[in-house]
Amino acid sequence: MSGDTGLERAYRECARVTRTQARNFSYGIRLLRPDRRAALCAVYAVARRIDDIGDGDLPAATRLARLDQVRAALHRLPDAGGDPVLVALADAATRLPIPLSAFDELVDGCLADVRGTRYETFEELIGYCRRVAGSIGRLSLGVFDLRPGADRAEAAELADTLGIALQLTNILRDIVEDRGVGRIYLPRRDLDRFGCALDIDPGGGLTDPPERLAGLVRWQAQRAERYYRTGLRLLPMLDRRSAACVAAMAGIYHRLLARMIADPLAVTRRRVALSGWEKAYVAARAMTRSGS
Repeated sequence: MSGDTGLERAYRECARVTRTQARNFSYGIRLLRPDRRAALCAVYAVARRIDDIGDGDLPAATRLARLDQVRAALHRLPDAGGDPVLVALADAATRLPIPLSAFDELVDGCLADVRGTRYETFEELIGYCRRVAGSIGRLSLGVFDLRPGADRAEAAELADTLGIALQLTNILRDIVEDRGVGRIYLPRRDLDRFGCALDIDPGGGLTDPPERLAGLVRWQAQRAERYYRTGLRLLPMLDRRSAACVAAMAGIYHRLLARMIADPLAVTRRRVALSGWEKAYVAARAMTRSGS
């Protein structure tokens, strides 16, 4: 990055986006070496742009068109057209094995969000999670260093699995918020299994009987826990700082999941979250335990 003022500005913009908007991920990203941190900020900034379009307030047709525009811009890389976020990403991708095609999957997942896609089975939901979060795991892996002898293909599968675990956690945490904007991610078959509809009352709360809703959330949370157990096998395959980054990011979400398992109805009362000091503690513990 030295000597190229425009490139430095591009990376600074990505760092700004990450610092101001990555409320959980920033605690892990800051544990990387400066060059890898800058590259992961570029990946995050592009992913954030895609997510923000999908979650925005513009008419659906406009959001669909803008997602297609972002996809086309990514396909034109390394020609970034002066867009600072894409300039930084293009540079990072020339230095590191970042699988840019994974952004296509993220765009596909956001297109499904805009269209209001519902999922019949858990397997269909996992396919969605793989697109919107497993893709981020694989993109991030391109930034990380692997330990000698580690197999990158196996690591990519584990990164994908860990991304799914984080997305399942997000879905459970945001059940009420998502329902308020007309989105239901939990599979129809699972809703039927527990006798839940996720209907909203005039006050914005869920109308399902609490015991049924608690059973549904706990069931899904325990499923997510299995994805954490598998995905966290990625950590020994990464170098110290990369492992610390992943352990911090996953650790924050894993703690959120543990709280939802202990109190499934917490998701109906408030947004389940960790305090700033709790996140900092998870990050510090991740760095300490990652070894040398």
